[in-house]
Order: sequence, then structure tokens, then C-alpha cells
Amino acid sequence: MINSSFWCGKRVLLTGHTGFKGSWLLLWLQELGAHVWTFALDPEPSPNLFRSLVLERPPGKGWQHQIGDLADLEALRSLVKISQPEVVLHLAAQSLVRRSYQDPLGTWSTNVLGSLHLLEALKMLNHHCAVVMVTTDKVYENQEWVHGYRETDRLGGYDPYSASKAAVEIAISSWRSSFCGSASHQTPFLKIATARAGNVIGGGDWSHNRILPDAMRALIRGESIPVRNSSATRPWQHVIEPLGGYLRLAEALALDMVAPCESFNFGPKLESNKTVRELIATILEIWPGDWFDASEPGAPHEANLLHLQIDKAHHRLGWQPCWDYSTTISRTVRWYQAVHEGSSPVTCCLSDLDAYLDSCIFQS
Repeated sequence: MINSSFWCGKRVLLTGHTGFKGSWLLLWLQELGAHVWTFALDPEPSPNLFRSLVLERPPGKGWQHQIGDLADLEALRSLVKISQPEVVLHLAAQSLVRRSYQDPLGTWSTNVLGSLHLLEALKMLNHHCAVVMVTTDKVYENQEWVHGYRETDRLGGYDPYSASKAAVEIAISSWRSSFCGSASHQTPFLKIATARAGNVIGGGDWSHNRILPDAMRALIRGESIPVRNSSATRPWQHVIEPLGGYLRLAEALALDMVAPCESFNFGPKLESNKTVRELIATILEIWPGDWFDASEPGAPHEANLLHLQIDKAHHRLGWQPCWDYSTTISRTVRWYQAVHEGSSPVTCCLSDLDAYLDSCIFQS
């Protein structure tokens, strides 16, 4: 459970707020009463969940909006100086595998150097600050295992995106070892951990070359769903689940409940590991339609089997997923149906958030 009293009035710096996960997290932080400063690139072209959020909750009412690039160290330093954050949630990244093949250098620069720029900017703080650096489940050297990866498993990455995220895990660990401490060149105020989440889905994701938003676009248009790799298995998880994990991890860091040098997996229960074919079948039970095999000969490599062990987060943070697979898919598809029929995206998000929190209370 998230401690709302911890977050009420807390100064929070959130990066990547114009993206899918970042928009959801910004909305949740607003509901918790946090004072939020944000930093990210311009949102992707419409439709975009962040644009809907801005229309209903414009900046200045508990949150500050700044467009910027992680390559701009001075802009980050200026923002840190103004915001004086007590918590940092770093979600900004180039997060698409296929885009990383098109722009590998940009992907490496944003994900590795951008993250280090943020840590450098935070060195000026003279008060304690909990820092959660979000990476991905793809940081692990994929062995196509049937069992899940643990936080101690070897890092690696075939594609530029996965490798850049594995590299940033190493870079963060090195930075923390070098610059966190009591020596003259170090800071005693930063508590830094990394969070690794699985494939997230949920209302408001309009990214291209992701199976769920690709499916929703096709169904909205009355077209067949293009499916690239129907046999690939992924840990399908609603976006709210890992976001709750990030918040819980930040609380634990701030309250010295975990060591500030750890990584945590946040994924769904084992039964949520399904093939893309199974995912599409479940979607079509809710929103009738059909699909076709859009596999591309010679397409860039993508992992086939991937899921996470999450017992560390359960035992150390008291975190566990609340929604099962069917609830996750149902809430997601019905979000898109409701918005397509004219409902407010923000209202639909708040409805999902309320339902999720009720589920967590019931399970506890």
C-alpha cells in the first residue's frame, strides 16, 4: 500500500512525464498531493495521454511543467536548484526497441548519458533525497529461460535499447559507488536504487510498434490487428502496478527501509506470462475483430521468452501485484472503448486508479 501521508506536500522531481508511464505517474502524484516538478521532451503527436492531462489539469496547480532534453546538464541543474526535490523518479528514456535500431546512438545517449547528467545535477543537493532510476526487464542477458530473472542475474542486451538499459544499470552503480559517501568528492545525501519493470499496458498508450496500442488503433478503425511475433511470451502488467512499486521503493529509500544500492524487479504474477497470440485472443473476446500475421522476414531481433521473479520486492518492500491477467486486459481494453465513445481519458484513468486501490485494500 502507498503511504499517502508520506507523499502529501512532498517535493518530487519527475522526468519523462510526457510519456505513457510518466503521464500516469504524474496523475497519481497529483492525487497524492505531492508538489511535482517535471522534465521531459515534447509529447509525441496526438493522440497523447499527457495532452489530455494538461487540458484538464494545467500546470501551476500543484505541478510545474518543463520541456527539456537530458543532454542539457545546465537545464537539469537549474531545475534541481529550483525544485530542491526530496524524491526523484527518473522515467525519461528512449524506450522502444524498434526505434533503437533506427537511432542507436540517440538511444545510448539518452538512456546512459542522460541518466548520468541527472545524477550529476543532483550532487548539489544539501538535504536527503530518494532517487528511483527506472530501467527495464530487458536489462538481463536473455537466455530464453522458462524461469524468471532475478536481480542478481547477469546483465546484457542484444538490441541497442536493451543494451543501453543494461549499461545504465552499470553506470548508475559506478556513479553511486564513486560519488555517494562522506569523502570530499562525494555527497552523503543521495539514496539511489534502480527499478526494473516488465511489459506494461494500460489506457493511454498510443506508441507505435507496441502490440496493445497497435491492436487498439486497428480495432478503432475497424481493421485487422497486425501481429509481428505471435509466439513471443511477455509478462503483461497494467501500468499502475509498477508505478506503485516505484512509489513504494521511493518511500522505502527515504525511510531507510532498504539499502540505497539495490535493484528491484516489478512484474506481474506468473499466470500473466502469456504469448502475444493469447493476448490478442483475450482482447478479441472483449472487442470483437480479427488479426493477421505481420511477421517480417529479416526483422530486427526481439526476445522471445521474458519474465521476472518479484519475490524480492514482495519481501523487502511489501509490494505485490493486485490485478490478475484478465482484469488487466479487461480494464485496458475498456479504457480505449470508453475514450473512443467520448469519455475523458483522465476520468478513465482515475476510474482505473480508484479500482486498483480498492483491489489492493481488499487483498490486504
